[in-house]
Amino acid sequence: MAKRITIDPVTRIEGHLRIEVEVADGKVVNAWSSGQMFRGIEMILKGRDPRDAPLFTQRSCGVCTYVHYLASIRAIEAAVGVEVPENARILRNLLHGTQYQHDHIIHFYHLHALDWVDILSALKADPQKTAALAENVSQARWGGTAYFKQVQERIKTFVESGQLGPFNNAYWGHSAYALPPEANLMAVSHYLEALRLQAKAAQMHAIFGAKNPHLQSLVVGGITCAMDLTPDRIAEFLYLWKETQAFVRNVYLPDILAIGSFYKDWAALGGTSNFLAWGDFPEGEKEPESLFMPRGVVMNRDIAAVRPAEQEKVTEHIAHSWYEGNTDQHPYKGQTAPQHGDYDPDNRYSWIKAPRYEGEPCEVGPLARMLVAYARGKDGARKLVDDTLARLGVPVSALFSTLGRTAARALETVLVGDAMEGWVMKLVENLKAGQDTIYQAWTMPDKGMGCGLNDVPRGSLGHWIEIEDKKIKNYQYVVPSTWNLGPRCSNGKLGPVEQALIGTPVADPKRPVEVLRTVHSFDPCIACAVHMIDPRSNEVYEIHVL
Repeated sequence: MAKRITIDPVTRIEGHLRIEVEVADGKVVNAWSSGQMFRGIEMILKGRDPRDAPLFTQRSCGVCTYVHYLASIRAIEAAVGVEVPENARILRNLLHGTQYQHDHIIHFYHLHALDWVDILSALKADPQKTAALAENVSQARWGGTAYFKQVQERIKTFVESGQLGPFNNAYWGHSAYALPPEANLMAVSHYLEALRLQAKAAQMHAIFGAKNPHLQSLVVGGITCAMDLTPDRIAEFLYLWKETQAFVRNVYLPDILAIGSFYKDWAALGGTSNFLAWGDFPEGEKEPESLFMPRGVVMNRDIAAVRPAEQEKVTEHIAHSWYEGNTDQHPYKGQTAPQHGDYDPDNRYSWIKAPRYEGEPCEVGPLARMLVAYARGKDGARKLVDDTLARLGVPVSALFSTLGRTAARALETVLVGDAMEGWVMKLVENLKAGQDTIYQAWTMPDKGMGCGLNDVPRGSLGHWIEIEDKKIKNYQYVVPSTWNLGPRCSNGKLGPVEQALIGTPVADPKRPVEVLRTVHSFDPCIACAVHMIDPRSNEVYEIHVL
């Protein structure tokens, strides 16, 4: 007999997500993903000056601190027909690369690792054996028996106080945890060190972006941080980059390999079929040819048949979402017309729309980008992927899984992080040659339409704008978690997360940690899909819904 399990809300994410699964014979046989609050920023933007859009959309989220800002700026630039100078492009890439380092480190250690790491098990570890393990696994600049004993004491203090703080309400002792105590203790120590490290990445944002979160230095036509392009500021950025990238290479990637070696069964679980990447980090004026992370779409897991991705082939479906009507539309024609109803898995059950590419659901994010880069023979990508598969002793098919998705995030952090040094050096070379232009003047047309595509830490992002009488006539954006966490479409096809959950083993229906592993592997950020605020009082409402 099938049993329904509801996780509401899903924690360790941004925003409000409900996951419901049906379990029979110990495995998930059906799934529903539901965004539980409404995002109305598109409605707020109508009639405003187009230059307002980047600042409003950036505040869709306090985690994705830069990405909507960049996509919105690009959409307006496409609509008004302005090309940014090379230095502006480089600086935007550096800020975007910083977002990757910041987000991916936080996601693995603070949002996802606890699905694999048993905190309480670390209390049983031998600190001396942990020190030996850590020395063998990683090249962290901290360690030793005394260090790990101190970490263990900190965990013990948490437990004995009865207040586990960030480690509360979890499934410690679950049979699905596979790491030995020493590996758990090592992982917890890296969790704590990553808290310090991610602050360094935020500092990098502030150097050329003015602050973090919600950077301020981008404008239509370029960037405004001319006063920060000094040797001292560039050296400061480079120093922080070096420290962050050392952590990525010496701790983050080795941890993925170490933890993955105990969970090889997850190389066959949690996969999807189709993958979309808009690509990003332009290294020249011509796109998509100049994109460092290439653009492409992979259908039915056929990497050899990767083909170009075109934004014209995107539609958003609302048959199972709480919006008026039932028409599938391209974002240029899309409307945000909320019509809330009951939560009904057989009918409408989410505020999130269901994006489709040529009518098919597509996974977006690090795995999609690395698959496209691998298929296109991207320098560095093939070697990183092949080396990782070899070290884990798993086949190429393991990429299409929860384990593959988690590993891909670490691999692209290495890939993008390494490229950042070259971008800094190119910026320095330009400045030394007297090429210091960072802004291109432009004028607002009466009418225009533009699309801003980028690929952000969580996946493919697109902003679409229509300008009329120099005002915003229509604005729509399709975010990564809309692609991944969306519901069924008008043709009844499951969204990527819903599809990925099918077949997941569930040992204990009351403690479904296995379900959370796959959901968290997508790095859900539902804030892009949910926001409600009173513009008169600036009060954020707390709303309880089904």
